[in-house]
Amino acid sequence: QVQLVESGGGLVQAGGSLRLSCAASGRTFSRYAMGWFRQAPGKEREFVAAISWSGGSTYYADSVKGRFTISRDNAKNTVYLQMNSLKPEDTAVYYCAADLSLRYGSSWVPVHWGQGTQVTVSS
Repeated sequence: QVQLVESGGGLVQAGGSLRLSCAASGRTFSRYAMGWFRQAPGKEREFVAAISWSGGSTYYADSVKGRFTISRDNAKNTVYLQMNSLKPEDTAVYYCAADLSLRYGSSWVPVHWGQGTQVTVSS
């Protein structure tokens, strides 16, 4: 079992940056693949990024590729999402997720989820 708590959301102007953090409980964090998802008002939840347990493999949605970077620090039980060149369409609640199996894309439904953190990008 792993519990996830996101932080770092907020209001930023278009073109700005934010770094989201997701702190995980438990001693088995390094066994989990981690992902970030987001859900905008009136839209379905969508995959943003994923990272393997070792950090050696990363995957991104086309909409964020080149602007967002996922990383992890297994010593700190934390996964990050660095978001640069933010656009108004990035506005959403961002969720951290964990699963023992790494997948990516819209078909991936991880087992464990955080409560989400709001990101708002103004134009």
